[in-house]
Amino acid sequence: MLNQLGIEESEVPKLCLDLYKEYGTTMAGLKVMGYEFDNDEFHEYVHGRLPYEKLKPDPLLRNLLLSMPHRKIIFTNADKAHATRALNRLGLEDCFEGIICFETLNPSSDSNTQILCKPSVEAFEAAIRIADIVDPRKTIFFDDSIRNIASAKATGLKTVFVGESVLVPGADYALSSIHNIKEAIPDLWEDNKDEKLEPIVQQAAVATMVNA
Repeated sequence: MLNQLGIEESEVPKLCLDLYKEYGTTMAGLKVMGYEFDNDEFHEYVHGRLPYEKLKPDPLLRNLLLSMPHRKIIFTNADKAHATRALNRLGLEDCFEGIICFETLNPSSDSNTQILCKPSVEAFEAAIRIADIVDPRKTIFFDDSIRNIASAKATGLKTVFVGESVLVPGADYALSSIHNIKEAIPDLWEDNKDEKLEPIVQQAAVATMVNA
C-alpha cells in the first residue's frame, strides 16, 4: 500500500483495519476503491512476512477431526498457498477434503476486478455450490468472526462461533476453544443419526484457537 499504491504511511494502519471491517479483507476494499495491483503479488508480500514458525502441531485437534465421520472443508479468504502452509504447520494437512479459498471464489485472471470473499452472502452461496452441499441446514460452519457467522446463518448454515462461549447473533453454538467441539456437539460423532451433518471447519477458527 505504501510502496506500490502511493498511500500515505500514516493512513495505512487505519485504512487496513477499516477496509477489513467493511469488505472482509483489505485487498477487497482496495479493489472497491479503484486501486489496481496484482493479486498474487499482494498475497505473496503479505503472507510471506507472517511468522509461520509460531504455529505448532496440534495432535488433539487432528484426532478430533480425523475421528469426525463427516466431510470437512476449509473455507478461507486467504490464497491456497497460505492455507496450505498453515495447515502443514498445524499437522492438519490431511484432515480436510479440500480448500475453498481466494482462487476458488475469484478464478478470473483479471486482477482489477472486485473480489468475492467473506463476509458477503454471495461468497457463502458460492462456497455452498462449490462444495456441492445439497442442504445447508445439515452443514455446520465454524468461524471466529461475528460478521461471517451472521452471513453464514443467512444462507441457511448451522453456525458455531469460536473464541468465546457466548452466543453472538446468528450463532447456533459458541465455543471458547475448538478443542471443546466434541463436548458441545456430540451429535457430530453419531454416525447412526437420521439427520446427518456435513461440517465445514474454517481455517481461521483453527488459527484463533492456536494463538489463544
